[in-house]
This record gives sequence, C-alpha cells and structure tokens, in this order.
Amino acid sequence: MLSKKELRYTLALQRVQNLGDISAKKLLSLVGSAEGIFNEKKRNLLKIAGIGAFKLKELNKVKQLDAADKELQFIKENRISCSYYQDKSYPENLKHCIDGPILFFYKGNIDLQHKKIISIVGTRNITTYGRNFCEKLVEELAPLNPIIVSGFAYGVDITAHKAAMENGLQTIACFAHGLNQVYPKAHKKYFKKVEENGGFISEFWSSDVFDRINFLKRNRIIAGISQATIVIESSEKGGSLITADIANSYNREVFAVPGRATDTHSQGCNNLIKTQQAHLLTQAADIIYMLGWEIEKTNPKPQQTQLFVDLTEGEKIIFRYLKDQEKELLDTIALQCKMPTFKVATLLLNMEIKGVVQPLPGKLFKLV
Repeated sequence: MLSKKELRYTLALQRVQNLGDISAKKLLSLVGSAEGIFNEKKRNLLKIAGIGAFKLKELNKVKQLDAADKELQFIKENRISCSYYQDKSYPENLKHCIDGPILFFYKGNIDLQHKKIISIVGTRNITTYGRNFCEKLVEELAPLNPIIVSGFAYGVDITAHKAAMENGLQTIACFAHGLNQVYPKAHKKYFKKVEENGGFISEFWSSDVFDRINFLKRNRIIAGISQATIVIESSEKGGSLITADIANSYNREVFAVPGRATDTHSQGCNNLIKTQQAHLLTQAADIIYMLGWEIEKTNPKPQQTQLFVDLTEGEKIIFRYLKDQEKELLDTIALQCKMPTFKVATLLLNMEIKGVVQPLPGKLFKLV
C-alpha cells in the first residue's frame, strides 16, 4: 500500500497530460518511484525508449503536486480508497492489462480479489427480451457467487446491477467521471444500495468534468477487471461493442446474446457471433462451461446422494453413467449420455446444487 507521500506523487504523475498509463508504468519501473520521476532531470528521462518530449511536456512538479494535494483532501474527506497497480490488493485480472490504470479510486464494500468476475454490457434502449434474459442469466449464475460489473448507465447496465443485488451478489459500477458525481442523475436512488452491495470504481478525479470521451477509458476497466464480457443487445455500432473489442484484445472471453436478424438492438450481438468475436450465449451454462467455474462451498458438510425422485430424467441418465465411473470429463459425459454439452453442463450444475455430483479441476465430475 502506498504511503501518503507516495500516493501524493503518484496522483501527480497520473495528472500529467499526454503521458498515459503505459508510459507511466515504464517510468515507474525504470526510475523506481513517482517521486523519483519528478526529481529526475528531464534530459535523463528523455533517454528512455518510447518517452519523448511530447509525453514529458506537461511534467511540472509544482503544478501537478498542487492538484494532487487538492485531490488528496477530497479522498480523505469522502473516505475514498485507492488501488495502486503494484499493490497486492490491485485486481488480478487488471494487472495483466498493459494499459490498466496505475491508480484507481473505489468506494463501497468491494472484494477486489474475488475470483469470479464478469461484466455485463449492452444497449441503453433495452427491450423486454433483453431485460428478461439479463435477469434470468444473473439468477442462474447466482449459486456460483460471481461479481457483476457494469457501467451504471440506462438499459442493460442498471438491469445487471439490480439483478445482482436482487440475487444477493456483489456488483461493481465503473464510472466515467469522479466519485463525487452520479450519472445519469436518475440512478442516484440506487447509489446507496450499490455501495452496500459492492461499490464504485473510477480512475477520474473529483475535478474531472463529465465527458463522453471518458467512456473509452472507463470501458477498458470494465473489460479488464473481468474474466469475461457479456453483451446483451447492441445496435450495429453500439458502445458496448467497443468494450467487447477491448476484452478480446486482452484475450478474455466474450459472449453475445443472439437475436432476430430484423431486431435493431440485436445487430451488434449477431455480428459479434457471426464474425467469431464472441461465443453465442443462450444460458448460464455456456458461461460456466467456457470459464470452468465451480460452485463456491462455504462451511462444507457431508452430503448424501439424493434419491432418483429428486432428479429429472436427464439427471438420472448422467447419474447412472457416473455411478460406474470414478470421475469423468464433461465432454465425455455428454458423448456417452448422447446429449449436447451445453445441456449436460446445465444438468450437472443442477445436480451439484442438489448435492449429487462434485466438480473437480479440469472440467471433471464425480458422484458425491
């Protein structure tokens, strides 16, 4: 964790226009600290490959430290937490993003080290189809206790946040402005509940004016902090497609919900699937299978295999097959039971919830 002095200089470094996070990380790595960068002679910094005069043009110790002091006061008065990219508490997924922020601010009750994090994005003009799908998806994923990330905007974003809270899940809202603002203002009524059930993240300062140009920087955090990005409804040129593109550049999984060819708000999703930039998503089992998730078990207790009366016909078939196996791969179970893999994934999830099967690493399953 940064000391107060180190935080002051890191804030000042973050405020240097034209520098950017990639170059800032390079300087921090070679010089050793933000304070050292400001105290180093510019001619020495200019010798570093990729650090030209344009990037250092606005490096002004007095100017940036004065701004940093004002922001430090805001952080203190509003009990804002800071996460530095070299801290152990910095989100693991975001650490692997070359352009991840050197510093971001957060407020609330957020578990930044949570293993299962997904982002849900999409159109602001959500349809009934999109809303129902989003709510059902989050409900089906709830037993796995993921954190749901989105941008707090109208439509898909706020639907995802609300669905997460209704199912007892943490949710993170990423802002494209400072933590002293709420946009859109109509969502201010959700602020306290989100703060209690997750929280808010932003790399923008309290002095930053709201600007749509900030969405791109915000979207890279949404994509970078998550294992996967899910697009639920998007027009042909929707902003959520940018988030999906960023997620792909980070080698993260991207899922898109298909729609009718004539639906305006499904064109973006259909194109992602058609061009193989996203997996087709029809149910929660698709995500569970692709990410290799297992249900988190708190206070595990010995369980007795349930009787057939509690199993569906499909679950009975899987039960009979696994009864003769010590353990088996998901794909093999599907092949031997003559069922589609996605269907078997759903059945196995239901059987796990019932205490009938136990998932093992490597997409293996066995009877309890």
